[in-house]
Amino acid sequence: MSHTPNDRPLEVACPQCRQKVRWNEDNPYRPFCSKRCRLLDLGAWADESHRIAGEPAMDETDIDALLARADRDGGGA
Repeated sequence: MSHTPNDRPLEVACPQCRQKVRWNEDNPYRPFCSKRCRLLDLGAWADESHRIAGEPAMDETDIDALLARADRDGGGA
């Protein structure tokens, strides 16, 4: 697939406000439409409103309990 100067740039929806955004080098905030939308999205990740699906991560207490159980169960090695 060749790229010619007449090709229209890819347009995507801003993940925050859904406004159409051109995906090109002229937009330093892509895929967002603005710095404001980029910061709002970052804030949502920081306060854990956005999450990646999956098993919750183990905290330090869980890891210590798992190691203690492994030492108890496999003590004769």
